[in-house]
Amino acid sequence: MPQPEGPITAYGEIGREDGGARIHVTTGESGNDRTPPRLSDPQIETRLRSLPGAEGVRARALSQVNMTGQTQPVFADFYRGDDSLYEHTIVKGRAPAAAGEIVAGPAFLTQRGLKVGDRVTLELNGRKITATVVGQLVEGDARALETTWEGLARLAPDSHATEYTVRLAPGADARAYAEAVAALDPGLHASVLDSGNAGTATVVTFSTVFTVLLTLVASLGVFNTVLLNTRERRRDLGMLKSIGMTPRQVVVMTVTSVAGLGAVGGLLGIPLGIVAHRIVVDNVGVVDFPAYMKDVWHAPQLAAMLLAGVAIAVLGALVPARSAARMTIASALHTE
Repeated sequence: MPQPEGPITAYGEIGREDGGARIHVTTGESGNDRTPPRLSDPQIETRLRSLPGAEGVRARALSQVNMTGQTQPVFADFYRGDDSLYEHTIVKGRAPAAAGEIVAGPAFLTQRGLKVGDRVTLELNGRKITATVVGQLVEGDARALETTWEGLARLAPDSHATEYTVRLAPGADARAYAEAVAALDPGLHASVLDSGNAGTATVVTFSTVFTVLLTLVASLGVFNTVLLNTRERRRDLGMLKSIGMTPRQVVVMTVTSVAGLGAVGGLLGIPLGIVAHRIVVDNVGVVDFPAYMKDVWHAPQLAAMLLAGVAIAVLGALVPARSAARMTIASALHTE
């Protein structure tokens, strides 16, 4: 049984580990009907850092670049500032720290036959740099890579950031910060990133419903099996009652026989479930879960799963066992 934070839940919490809110700030240059900011790129970042509650600011610029050996251009995200996100998103290798160092998601690397340590050439506006893949992300756009601001300075020196992500301190008022950003410059547009994750919530909800349905189906299967078994053994039960077996003993005998099967089923099902879980999470393709997200199997939870198997068997067998206990000797031997 997964611990409270399984792979999907942990994946949904990437970037929110500290509990602080995230503010997404864009400039007005991306739309024709928007007012361009009065402040320059460095000034915007400085002001964002100075507002109450801000703990980190990450600036982003996006460009299409050509990559050697690829017929189609790829998108390059150039970042500067707060790199704390990389502490939780790098699965292999390390975060980029200098010009010519790139990271990308598993889909990007797989489609292009790349791995950590490989070297490629990036070209933009006639300028080229040799880049090395220094890390692999948990996930990422199959058409995009990430690199440092120093790389952008070599490829397009006149470029500037158009988006900023602000990491707030835990407990800071996100709405108040967004309003303060709007007051800084009419060309800045701030929005509070949703602290929840709809995809994660959906998966957890469906998993819970599916687990409940499987439990009901298993209990009904046990119920049907025990009911048929007691009807087939009416004569045996009649004979046992005739020599002094009490109704309580009939219930205990019937339930115990099924509980043993439930324990055996749990012992066989748990390792199969662990193997199936690992096969699924290791072959998602677009997501490469790190080890700490997959380490969800622990002795207390496994013991609880085993007990759950026994409990399902007992609950399924309880009603037919009580029915068999109430059966009279005369009705049991009526057909003999």
